[in-house]
Amino acid sequence: MMSVQVSNKEESSVMKNDGFSDLQLVHHFRGVLVAVATGDRENYDELVGYLHPKKNIGPDEVAILVTTLKALSGSVSYIDSVHHESLLFAVSRMSLWNYGTEVMDALVELIVSLAASNGKYVDWCLEMLVKHFVPPFYLVNSLKHESRIDRKNEVLSRVHAALKEIAELVPLAPLRLSPIVIQKMPSAFSDEHEIVIYVENMLKLESGAIGESVGSTMLPAVVDRLLELDVEIGWDGILQEDARGIFDMELEDIIKFADEDENCDSTPQSEFLNKKQDNLVVEKLDSLIVLAFLHLESCQSSGRLVKVFNILLPSFRKTVLNAYKSKFTQFVMFYACALDPEGCGVKFGMTLTEIFGSDVNPPITRMSAVAYLASYLARAKFLPAALVTTIIQSLVDHCYAYCKICDSNMNPRAHQVFYSGCQAIMYILCFRMRSLMDIPRLKLQLLNMPMEAIWKHKLSPLKVCLPTVVVEFLRQAKAAQLFMASESFVFNDVLESDLSKAFGGMDRLDMFFPFDPCLLKKSESYIRPHFVRWSKVRTTYDDEEEEDIDEVSDSGSEVSDDDFVDRNTKDMIDEDMIVTVEDLDFNADLNKMSITPKNSLKHGLMRMPARIRPSTSPESL
Repeated sequence: MMSVQVSNKEESSVMKNDGFSDLQLVHHFRGVLVAVATGDRENYDELVGYLHPKKNIGPDEVAILVTTLKALSGSVSYIDSVHHESLLFAVSRMSLWNYGTEVMDALVELIVSLAASNGKYVDWCLEMLVKHFVPPFYLVNSLKHESRIDRKNEVLSRVHAALKEIAELVPLAPLRLSPIVIQKMPSAFSDEHEIVIYVENMLKLESGAIGESVGSTMLPAVVDRLLELDVEIGWDGILQEDARGIFDMELEDIIKFADEDENCDSTPQSEFLNKKQDNLVVEKLDSLIVLAFLHLESCQSSGRLVKVFNILLPSFRKTVLNAYKSKFTQFVMFYACALDPEGCGVKFGMTLTEIFGSDVNPPITRMSAVAYLASYLARAKFLPAALVTTIIQSLVDHCYAYCKICDSNMNPRAHQVFYSGCQAIMYILCFRMRSLMDIPRLKLQLLNMPMEAIWKHKLSPLKVCLPTVVVEFLRQAKAAQLFMASESFVFNDVLESDLSKAFGGMDRLDMFFPFDPCLLKKSESYIRPHFVRWSKVRTTYDDEEEEDIDEVSDSGSEVSDDDFVDRNTKDMIDEDMIVTVEDLDFNADLNKMSITPKNSLKHGLMRMPARIRPSTSPESL
């Protein structure tokens, strides 16, 4: 083994590379490393001292540090994890964020060389690089300013270049990188900027040179973190005063139910602290979802969206679909579908339909799938009417087939999947009936569906499904003459009954409409162009109501809100009433639970707030 003999007096000159070739320096460092095994540590300890982080190092110290790192890069095969533990520890404490470009390049070169020299250092080197996804805590806030963007790019571009180089030199490295990235991911309770910049790097990995190897794990991990944040949010954390103007009536329903939460017995101080904490989580989740949206847009531009969607879909099925408390994470799927309606959009709808229709899946999964399906078909502006009709046909056929083989009496708990399918049909048609009936071919298809046989079956779905959905559906069906207008349908009082409560079970999936309006301020701006709001829906009875208003206006008489309420409905408080299609106007008490609130000339003709209830009832949060 060759070595360069250098006296202690010449050590600093060696470090500065004064009069010594690169080869001589490498031989010198090899000698220093080898000497440690024999007990000679003097030069070694001095070497390690150069690597320890220091504040405000001068040009000479920078030159020595660069020289040391480069010489070590040529000596990596001599580094031993047992004898040179202090050296490895000193290197691990170094951060690219603290140095200029010369030191950065020299440190990256050492990390890459070490990873390529011996398989046992690969994980150590990968962890070293992943550590740089997030700057030191004292730099986190400064990177929010545009003046520090260059610094961020200088560091992270080198990190990702190094990861790519290691992957090329060590083919198995990407497989070992994925678990490290996921393990080091900041928790849901970490600083917003810290987790955002880390996720940025995860998404950069997914779309980068080694994305083929790590992409399938990065996106699901991001979705899992979104969901972790999502379920931590209570409705109070979302309902901010400045959001009222955006969400109109649909937000009012949420506020109403949040105010009526009977389980809320906290003190004003604890309420303030909880709300403050919720707001922090909301802002963090909002930023991360926007980051996911931007990544999806990038994937669309590069022609990778379908591939990425095919990774997201199994992740959605595994986690989000069964997490009924999820309020916003699912909008990542919604936005991907909006960017590619003919591909991703159709596939998502058909996948949910298949999940609902398969007896292999647990009932809770099937109920959740059809809730997602109903909400998706109702809200997705980008879906073609023909697809919506096709899926409605599938749901009707499934429910009709169930009716034909079911001879048992009405039991909400025993037939939850059936009732969830019935409710999905009605909910979709509340939003889509007018638009479908305006297309002759689709109107004929709807008229030929055996829906009437389902509603009149002994299982009585009109008595069990959410009364608010039933009322709105029947009102529109009557106006559209979807079935015999003179037919009377028996269903429960519009106030929620024990039958209706039993349908959803403890988790109340009957109230779960996952794509209700997104209440995250930044994320909502991306969703808005692709989203159907109830206030914009034309119902089948719109023309009739407009004529009624015109008649009232022409009469010149003073009009009150009560003039739009059927006086006879004051007697409709008792349970198990028989209500005909013609008797579908309600008083103020009944409107507390109704999709169709009483009409008001003061605010224009108000119709069904799209949110029947918060997607997760506040008392369960």
